[in-house]
Amino acid sequence: MINDGDHGYGWGRISAKASSRFQHVLDKITPYYAYRWVGFLVVVIMYGVRVTYLKGFYIVTYGLGIYLLNRLIGFLSPQFDPEFDNSPSLPTKSDQEFKPFIRRLPEFKFWYSCTKAFCISFLMTFFPIFDVPVFWPILLMYWTVLFFLTMKRQIRHMIKHKYLPFSYGKRKYKGGKAAPAAPGAPPPAGKGNE
Repeated sequence: MINDGDHGYGWGRISAKASSRFQHVLDKITPYYAYRWVGFLVVVIMYGVRVTYLKGFYIVTYGLGIYLLNRLIGFLSPQFDPEFDNSPSLPTKSDQEFKPFIRRLPEFKFWYSCTKAFCISFLMTFFPIFDVPVFWPILLMYWTVLFFLTMKRQIRHMIKHKYLPFSYGKRKYKGGKAAPAAPGAPPPAGKGNE
């Protein structure tokens, strides 16, 4: 005789184990930026080929485009909005301490949410209920206008608050003459023996 409680416990354990393995895979691929984005590009191409081949699912693609635009804005925005006085600000002068750009949506979460959205959209193309007949050029035009207006607003925000959404580390300034090296010290890195 099978007890209903055992069945629920078994499913919960299987689900937790699968979730743990999936999280382990995500943790393992986190440092591999290039491979992750190449994989994302493969998923995008697969989705594009499928939608082009089927000549449909434009409303799914439109919804995907709106979602991706939302994710892109989160990726390009600082975690703390400089519009508010109580938020930490980015340095605006050379004598201020270096503070890296901290995103509202980190790169890994941006990649993961975009990849997951394309995979879900790809799966939706297998169900004809999501193939709503629509005149796609209007959707494309509306999305393009929305994209340019949103990006214009975002770029104005960047210019107003003097930040770039990409941080490559602390800048290294080239000063005047370097102080003479101590006798017997090796030459500075990058300098040849002249």
